[in-house]
Amino acid sequence: MQVAIVEDEQREEGEMEQCDEVEGEHETGDREYGMMELPLYSISGMTQPQTMKMRGRIQNEEAVVMIDSGVSHNFISRMLVEKLGRKIDETVKFGVCLGDGTKVQCQALCPGLEIQLGAYTAQITGHLFELGGVDIILGVEWLRTLGEVRLDWNKMRMRFKAEGQLVELTGDPTLQRSMLSLKSIGKVTEIEFAATILTVERATAEDWGTTTKGCPRIIQEVLTKFRVVLDKPHGLPPRRNHDHAIIIKEGQGPISVRPYSHAHRQKNEIEKLVAEMLSAGIIQPSLSPYSSPVILVKKKDGSWRFCVDYRALNEVTVSDKYPIRVVEELLDELHGSVWFSKLDLRAGYHQIRVRPGDVEKTAFRTHLGHYEFLVMPFGLKNAPATFQSTMNDILRPHLRKFVLVFFDDILIYSRNLAEHVTHLQIVLQVLQDNQLFVNEKKCGFGLQEIEYLGHVVSGTGVAVDKKKVESVEAWPIPTNIKGLRGFLGLSGYYRKFIRDYGKVAKPLTELLKKGSFAWNNEANAAFEELKHRLTTAPVLKLPNFEEEFVVECDASGRGIGAVLAQGGRPIAFYSKALAERALGKSTYEKELMALVLAVRHWRPYLLDRRFLVLTNHKSLKELLHQRITTPDQQPWLSKLLGYEFQIKYKAGTLNGAADALSRCVETAMNSISIPQWQDMQEIKTAVKRDPTLIEIMAKLEKGELANSAYTLSRGLLWHKIEWCYPVTRNGPTEL
Repeated sequence: MQVAIVEDEQREEGEMEQCDEVEGEHETGDREYGMMELPLYSISGMTQPQTMKMRGRIQNEEAVVMIDSGVSHNFISRMLVEKLGRKIDETVKFGVCLGDGTKVQCQALCPGLEIQLGAYTAQITGHLFELGGVDIILGVEWLRTLGEVRLDWNKMRMRFKAEGQLVELTGDPTLQRSMLSLKSIGKVTEIEFAATILTVERATAEDWGTTTKGCPRIIQEVLTKFRVVLDKPHGLPPRRNHDHAIIIKEGQGPISVRPYSHAHRQKNEIEKLVAEMLSAGIIQPSLSPYSSPVILVKKKDGSWRFCVDYRALNEVTVSDKYPIRVVEELLDELHGSVWFSKLDLRAGYHQIRVRPGDVEKTAFRTHLGHYEFLVMPFGLKNAPATFQSTMNDILRPHLRKFVLVFFDDILIYSRNLAEHVTHLQIVLQVLQDNQLFVNEKKCGFGLQEIEYLGHVVSGTGVAVDKKKVESVEAWPIPTNIKGLRGFLGLSGYYRKFIRDYGKVAKPLTELLKKGSFAWNNEANAAFEELKHRLTTAPVLKLPNFEEEFVVECDASGRGIGAVLAQGGRPIAFYSKALAERALGKSTYEKELMALVLAVRHWRPYLLDRRFLVLTNHKSLKELLHQRITTPDQQPWLSKLLGYEFQIKYKAGTLNGAADALSRCVETAMNSISIPQWQDMQEIKTAVKRDPTLIEIMAKLEKGELANSAYTLSRGLLWHKIEWCYPVTRNGPTEL
């Protein structure tokens, strides 16, 4: 829609009457310009229906310029003017009305500024103000000098004549200068207010309170402003730089797979789902030589999910190597954050178009006919890479600053609520500008504890998701390798939370070998132990890359263990069961192996920084100064080159965490090195015949003597570190 901007002094005067003069007397000799209008969304640089942003230059310095028909005068960032070294007239005072009636007294202007907008040069007088998202704001004061202007706000394009030449300016909604902190804005304006970028409202205690939905009221106001982002999309998504492409291997012809047979009831469901997709405009009838079969997958609620079997097409598709970040790396960015919001895109794949030349390759065949997708369907080989690259490109200026994105899951994190309001609005504005929509039912806004990618994140750290833990607890005993792999895959996702995971799981991983699956007591004990340890997993600290990391490592028994910590709190656990060939190594070599493997495992945390290593093996203390005497030392020490660390000796009694990871807990799946008597079995038999010892062992098994000195291990009753066996007198005697 095109509109013409003409001079309208009456409208401007009427708007000015809404803001009274700033209170207070002015010094003699100062010139007073009166009241000006400046909404806070302009200060922050947020794109609005009556604004457009573009790149400009002033004195060969690049600047972000916003043209805003809702601003009365021209404003320029004081920081930019001071950087340019321009002369400032501090004698001029003026008032600024911030849209809701809040009045701010300011002073200083800079005359004779020349702003280059492409081939056009604008000459303005800039009023100095601390701007956040842009460097310069051109308001009605400049627009009225242009005469007749034709504007298309939808396309962000404006045309006017200057010196007989037609000038055309085009906006770019993605431009954004680094934001000012609320503290800086409050200092300049000499008022204390909690800003919402769009409304410039002074937040009261009531504004920061919670609503019936559980989020702060000021957050709910932001959601109201961006209601369109929370609604269902209508029509096809726009074309973007990352439309999905399907590149077929050279020399390969069209892929056509005959359709599957479906039951009568499933045919009715397919007809219904196809009709819905045709109505939504995401598919269309096809004459493509390609064809893939349709399958229906049952959902938890009993309904059906429409899927296309693209396996044959995927086999001849060239792989996209776009990198996908590891979940642990994403969570490492959250240190210090206490406010969180999570956005989940609605049918995310369907918000990305398929490249026009590749639409025919998405074709599928039903009993009704042949159809093809106009949007990216589920099941395509490179769909995840396309989606991740699209989201990264859209949110790139804010990634790792206050935004994390993993496919369709967006996490916004902030150190305080005022900052979080700003961050949330920036992300919602980006989504609105790019016509991306979120599913409000799956989102969480303004929370201090939130579930993200199977973890629960809060200001205190990161913990396992209780819902996932419940799934592990309810997991039935595996009856085949497939079931065992599923259990190890789910529990292994949280292995950084589980002490001694590698050693405890070893009896289970042994069953994965070809022809080795035979469920036994040892495997069952490991299965139950993993369930127990997952339910008691600790809350891990989020890493602070400004502090020193501490690595505690230990090797004993049949495994090695290590803890990465900061400030006395664990960040992650690491353990590994040793192979048979490594069990014969000396204690020194095992301890060195534990140190090297731990450092390499946590390489992203430790490289290019100084860290501390704690070990209970005293000879390792001089590792960096001693002479290499064995061939085994050389390859291990070479792996430590490039790291800067200090090794400190920590007695085994104090090195409990790493020691517990490496040592074998007294359970059925573990072992301990002890002297073996030839008549050991006779002693065990005698113990089981003694009534007193039987009574003590029964109480231990029931947990009634949890805090006593008696323990059970490998079929023997122990008192502290000594065996108990029957003698002629009553009660047990310590050997």
